[in-house]
Amino acid sequence: MVLDGQRSKVDFALTPVAKRLINVNPNIISWIGLILAFVSGLLLYLSFEYHYLLLVGAAMVILSGYFDALDGKVAKLAGKASEKGDYLDHVFDRYADVFMIGGVAVSAWCNPYIGLLALIGVLLTSYMGTQAQAIGAPRLYAGLLGRADRVVLSTIFPIIQFIMLCLGYSAIDVAGYSISWLEMMMIWFAVIGNLTAIQRGIITWKNLSKKD
Repeated sequence: MVLDGQRSKVDFALTPVAKRLINVNPNIISWIGLILAFVSGLLLYLSFEYHYLLLVGAAMVILSGYFDALDGKVAKLAGKASEKGDYLDHVFDRYADVFMIGGVAVSAWCNPYIGLLALIGVLLTSYMGTQAQAIGAPRLYAGLLGRADRVVLSTIFPIIQFIMLCLGYSAIDVAGYSISWLEMMMIWFAVIGNLTAIQRGIITWKNLSKKD
C-alpha cells in the first residue's frame, strides 16, 4: 500500500531520537524492536481473557515498529549502515511479523485457518520482495500491503476491538458466522497479503522479461 512509500514523512519523529542514540549499536536497537514485537504478540494472545491488554498490545506494536525504523536511521547517521545490518533487519522483521500476527492467529479472537492464511500472505509478500532482489531484479516495496501498513493496522484494530467490546459489539455476524474485529484484520492480511505477493511476482516477472 502505500505507507511503505511514506516513510520519509516520519523522519521528524526519528531523526531527533536517532541523533541522541548515535553512539548506540544499531543492532541493539533492532533487538529491542524484536523483543517488543514478541511482547506485543504475547499480549494480543492473552487479550481475549484480559481485554485491557488489547490497548497495551497495540502500544507495543507501534513501539516495536518505531524501533524497527529507528535502527536504520541511527545506522545511516552514524555511518554504520552495512549489508550485515540490512540482513539482520530483514530477518528480525520476519520474526516480528510472526510474533505480532501469530499472536492473534493462535488466539481465541481468530479462526486458526484464517490465521494461517494471514501468516502465509504476510510472509510471502516479504519473500517476493526480497527474492526479486536476490535474482537481480529491483527490490520490490510495491503492493497493497507493506510492512508499514501491517504495523499500523495491527495497532489500530486491537484498539477498535477494545472500543467495540466496551460498546457491546465484540463481533459482527456475517452469514451466520461471528467475526471479531481482530479476525477481520486477519482476513484482510490473508486476502490482501496474498494478492500483494502475486502482484509482486507479476511485476518481477515483467522486469525479468525486459532483460531477455
